[in-house]
Amino acid sequence: MCGFSVFTGIVDKEEFEVKFDLIAHRGPDQRAIHSLKDGLMGFHRLAIMDLTDAGSQPFISKAKTHLVCNGEIYNHRLLKTDYIERYDFQSDSDCEVIIPIFEEYGIEKLLLSLDGEFAFVIEQDGKFFAGRDPIGIRPLFYGYGVEDGKIAFASEVKALQELCSDIKPFPPGHYYADGKFVSYFDVREIKTRKEEDLEAVYKGIHDHLVEGVKKRLDADAPVGFLLSGGLDSSLVCAIAAKLSDKPIKTFAVGIDTNPIDLKYARIVADFLGSEHHEIIFTKEEAFAHLSELVHKLETWDITTIRASMGMSLVCKYIREKTDVKVVLTGEVSDELFGYKYTDFAPSAIEFQKEAQKRVHELYLYDVLRADRSISSHSLEARVPFSDKAFIEYVMGIAPEQKMNWSGEGKYLLRKAFDHSEYLPDEILWREKAAFSDAVGHDMVDWLKALAEDKYSDSDVAQAREKYEHGTPFTKESLMYREIFETHFPDKAHLIKDFWMPNKEWENCQVDDPSARVLPNYGDSGK
Repeated sequence: MCGFSVFTGIVDKEEFEVKFDLIAHRGPDQRAIHSLKDGLMGFHRLAIMDLTDAGSQPFISKAKTHLVCNGEIYNHRLLKTDYIERYDFQSDSDCEVIIPIFEEYGIEKLLLSLDGEFAFVIEQDGKFFAGRDPIGIRPLFYGYGVEDGKIAFASEVKALQELCSDIKPFPPGHYYADGKFVSYFDVREIKTRKEEDLEAVYKGIHDHLVEGVKKRLDADAPVGFLLSGGLDSSLVCAIAAKLSDKPIKTFAVGIDTNPIDLKYARIVADFLGSEHHEIIFTKEEAFAHLSELVHKLETWDITTIRASMGMSLVCKYIREKTDVKVVLTGEVSDELFGYKYTDFAPSAIEFQKEAQKRVHELYLYDVLRADRSISSHSLEARVPFSDKAFIEYVMGIAPEQKMNWSGEGKYLLRKAFDHSEYLPDEILWREKAAFSDAVGHDMVDWLKALAEDKYSDSDVAQAREKYEHGTPFTKESLMYREIFETHFPDKAHLIKDFWMPNKEWENCQVDDPSARVLPNYGDSGK
């Protein structure tokens, strides 16, 4: 990960620096602040591609175009071949190729050319442009300077807070130009295909995901893998192991009482022959980390906070104990192939609408969690299931074929890799466990008990009057909201709502986001 902050108008430089350095964790390898014709451009670099100083940002072309980019452009070598004869590249960085494409063709064709995970801001002749990847894997926020009302951009809210008003997430799949936000990709507009031969669907899923993993192994810095023992992270690891000529490095996390996933992660690690690490944390460590975690996450959502605890602590270990700087994860699969609660979708059309909604909102929930949990420890997240070509393929599959018609969740994904000894059957066909519970059911129970000690029923009732948006409805949700308000007062609008199952569906009228409370949870949490 990297981090940047760009103000397009008047801002006090000392105040800018103070806020800018609140996101220094995103890029400890280089720090730069550059004065523009109007405004300031700051960049914290995490060196992943071209580890030399040549890869430092902002990039500045001979035409005086300025660029800061937090991203990985996976087709950068192919793109560079078109410009190598007529553009003087300063580095081997993947991001630098953005400038010549922009200078020659403009912002829209640039966005349509890029294959990757990115957020960037460009300044040219006093005009500003910005863009974010189709799913919002890389974070980007904007606001309007309190001094002059001109737009400002940053990788996290922290860098804009108190210097800007009306701070909002930059919408994924959009670019900013001439004072307007324009959509260039919307997952909700992907057209579904007619039902296809299932063997062809299995092959399509397999080939697209393998390619998504393959391109994300390209790094000049060491790569590792988060391994929960669930289907999604295990598949990413299995594909990478087949593509690698040496053992991959895997990392699993659990609590010190009754961890669920550690034993399954160990089965996968042994099967793949990975260099495996297990990280254990205690109730006391979870409680001590909670306020800091909410500050890192910039959210009050229950599921996001629960699921981030283990992820953040395992990344802390990776940063402190290893040389790994890039981490591959299994996010985005659930939204594409279905959760436990989507088994209750009343029709194929409703299943597809729910998938569209969940993928569209990923940047507010699971993708936000992965970014902050990983970047807060100066690591870079890469998400193979978010690969644009993979998403377009899977979202195009007829929803009748993606629904749980077999009695086995994610059946298409499992069948796609039910060959070539990717994983042992006990993992490939293991029933899904809720990720927020998977480090151990006890952790969620600890957090609920902590909230129970802090708040009364009347406190929750009063919270319904106090917080109109994202109204807390349990003591646990109130605890998270009050922590959030200490760090980000009056910023609750940054998150749309609590992540919860679709309460309009049968069996989904629950008061907790965990799949544990659903009647079809089964044996997945054992």
